[in-house]
This record gives sequence, C-alpha cells and structure tokens, in this order.
Amino acid sequence: MARYRLSGPAKADIAAILKTSQEQHGDQARIRYRALLTAALRRIVKNPSGASTFDRAELLPGIRSFHIRHSRGDSSEAPVANAVHVIFYRVADGDIIDIVRVLHERMEPRRHIGD
Repeated sequence: MARYRLSGPAKADIAAILKTSQEQHGDQARIRYRALLTAALRRIVKNPSGASTFDRAELLPGIRSFHIRHSRGDSSEAPVANAVHVIFYRVADGDIIDIVRVLHERMEPRRHIGD
C-alpha cells in the first residue's frame, strides 16, 4: 500500500494551519481540522489519481491537487464547515506520495510551488 511523506514546506503549512485554527476557533476546531487533513491525505494515498484530484502540470510535471473539502465524509470527527485548503502532491517511486504543499484555496500556487 502506498504511503505519504511530507516535504518541509508541507509540514510548516500544516503546523501553521492548525495553529491558526486553534487560535481563531479553539481546541475542538483544531482537532476537527486535523482529522479532516488526515482523512484527505489517506484518500490521496488510497487513490492518487482518483475523483476530485486534478492534474496541475502547469505548476510542475507530475503535480496533482486535492481540495480537502472532498474528504468531509471520510473524517472521524464532526464535519468542518469551511474547509479551505488544497493539498498539492506527486507520486514518487511508485508507492510514495510526496506532499509538496498544503495551501489555502485563495493562494496562488505558482507563487508557492516551483523549482
């Protein structure tokens, strides 16, 4: 079975997302958002080219994206009302999914993903 590995920037993205979630909405919101992110990562690993994923070769060859809102039903926690992040990733070495970045949907990915 495939697995994922987080790039340094992706780790920083997730840490910042969860910190902001907690500061703005509290501990329970942070727990729910973390569960949603985890569900999204698992869904990507299960089917990296599945429904609701998009080829983003205009950014870099092999890059795909997945909006975490599509994993609301997969989360083990109560639903997140405003899921606003997109996971950018690529398949590496067959069974490894490289998580490149996790960006807010309003961010311009070209400014954050590149050579």
